[in-house]
Amino acid sequence: MQKPCSRMAIGGLISNRNLGSFIGSGNGFQNQIGISNNRAMLSQELCHRKSNALCPSHQQRHISSLQAASLQHELGHSRRGFGCFLLPTRLFRFKDNTYRASYKSFEESQGAGAIDPLPYAEAILVQGNTSWWQQQFPRRWVIVLLCFASFLLCNMDRVNMSVAILPMSQQYNWNSATVGLIQSSFFWGYLLTQILGGIWADKYGGKVVLGFGVVWWSIATVMTPIAAKLGLPFLLVVRAFMGIGEGVAMPAMNNMLSKWIPVSERSRSLALVYSGMYLGSVTGLGFSPMLIQNFGWPSVFYSFGSLGSIWFLLWLKYAYSSPKDDPELSEEEKKIILGGSKPREPVTVIPWKLILSKPPVWALIISHFCHNWGTFILLTWMPTYYNQAWLLCVLPWFTMAVLANVGGWIADTLVSRGLSITSIMQSIGFLGPAFFLTQLSRVKTPAMAVLCMACSQGADAFSQSGLYSNHQDIGPRYAGVLLGLSNTAGVLAGVFGTAATGYILQRGSWDDVFKVAVGLYLIGTLVWNLFATGEKVLD
Repeated sequence: MQKPCSRMAIGGLISNRNLGSFIGSGNGFQNQIGISNNRAMLSQELCHRKSNALCPSHQQRHISSLQAASLQHELGHSRRGFGCFLLPTRLFRFKDNTYRASYKSFEESQGAGAIDPLPYAEAILVQGNTSWWQQQFPRRWVIVLLCFASFLLCNMDRVNMSVAILPMSQQYNWNSATVGLIQSSFFWGYLLTQILGGIWADKYGGKVVLGFGVVWWSIATVMTPIAAKLGLPFLLVVRAFMGIGEGVAMPAMNNMLSKWIPVSERSRSLALVYSGMYLGSVTGLGFSPMLIQNFGWPSVFYSFGSLGSIWFLLWLKYAYSSPKDDPELSEEEKKIILGGSKPREPVTVIPWKLILSKPPVWALIISHFCHNWGTFILLTWMPTYYNQAWLLCVLPWFTMAVLANVGGWIADTLVSRGLSITSIMQSIGFLGPAFFLTQLSRVKTPAMAVLCMACSQGADAFSQSGLYSNHQDIGPRYAGVLLGLSNTAGVLAGVFGTAATGYILQRGSWDDVFKVAVGLYLIGTLVWNLFATGEKVLD
C-alpha cells in the first residue's frame, strides 16, 4: 500500500481582523489550492502560533469544489516570502465526507472517523495575480474606497480656489465682482454635465465616466495658474472645464455603487464615499494655506491636480463598471452582490416620460434642492461667518464626515432587521439642521455658535442614508440619471442660495439667512414624507 503522506504549502489568512470583515460581510478575496491528483481541494482556517501572533505572510484560500474541509493543526511555521510551509503530513477522508490533514497514522485516525487514506498528493499554493492589499478587501469595497478617494480629490480641487483666490486677487488686482465671477464660473460647467454624466454612466458604465471626470478636472486644476497668467477669460474657461469634470462624478459613482453594492451595505458605502467630499474640504482648507505660504499659490493647483494621475492608475487597474466585467471576482462574492438576480444590460434608451411621471422622482428633486440650499451656504459663506478662522471652518465638515458614516451603519443595521429607513433618516437630515440653526440666534458665545453649526451639519449628514441612497432604491438601473436630475436642482439651489445670501446680508443679518434655510428644510421634510418611497418604481 502506498504511503499516504503529502507535503503541503498552505497559506493562512493574513488577519482575522482585516478591513473586509469590518466594512463588508466578512468575505475576503478567495483563491484556490489545487491538489495534484485532482481528487480533492482543501479549504483552510486561520493559522496561528501558540502565542496567537498572526503570521503576516499568510494568504486566504477558498475551495469551491469540496464541502468545507477542516485543516486543524499545531505545526511549526517557517516564515517565507509568500506563505507558511507545513511539514509532511497525512490526508484522510472522514465519515462526514470531509478531508483532514493529520500527523497520526491511518489506524490512529480511524478512531476519529477516518475511512479512507488518500494516495500521495502535494497541495500547491496557487498565488494568482492578485496583490497583497487586493486580497484584504472584498472586491466591492475596493470600488467603494476608490470612489471615496475620487470624492476626496474632488473637493480638495474645488475648495483650494476659495483659499488661493486671496493672493491671486492681490497679484492680478481683481475686485470683489471679478472674484465672484471666477468663483461662479465653476458652476457653468458643473450644471452642464449633471444629467449628461448620468446618461453616459448608465449607457457606457461608471468606470469610463468617472475616470474621464477625474482626469478632466485634474488637468483643469493644473492648468489654473497658467490660465490666470494668460488672462481672465482663459481662467473662466478653465474653471468651467473643471466644473464639467466634477459634474459627472456623482452620477457616475451612483451608477457604479448601484451595481456593486447589495442593499444591506448600501447606506454605509454611500456614507463612506460622500464623507470623502467632507474630508476633501477639510484637507483642502488645511493644506492650501501652508502650501501658499511656503511655495506660493500656484503650488496648490499643481500639487492637488497631480494627485489625480495616481488615482487614475489605480482606477484603471482595479475598477470595473459592474461585477460581471470583473474576471477576478469570486462566485461567492458575486452571489452576495447580485442576491440571486442577473446583472442587467446597460441602458440604451432613457424613458424620460416614465421617469418624470413618478412622484418619488419629484420628491427627490425638490428635497435635493431644499437640502443643498443650506449645504452650499456652508461651503461658500462659512469663512465669512467665522471671520476666516480655519479651525472653525473645517469643524462642521469633519463632523459631517464622522456622522455620515455613523448614520450609514445605523441605516444598514435597521435594513438588516427588516425596517424601512426612507423617512426616518432623511427626516433627521432635514429637521436636525433646522433645529440647530434656530438656536444660533440664542447663543451668547462663539464656542456655542460653533457647536450649533457642527451639530447642524452633523445631522445633515444623515441625508447620505436618506435622499442620496434613494436613487438606487427607486430605480437602480437609472441611478445615474436620477442623481443627475436631482443634483441639477441641488446645484441650482447652490447658485441661487449663494447669491440670495449675499443679498440678504446687505439688508439684514445672518439670522435672516438661517431662517430661509430652516424654511426650506421644513418644506423638504413635508415633501419627502408625503411622496418619497424606498420601493422600486422604475425597472
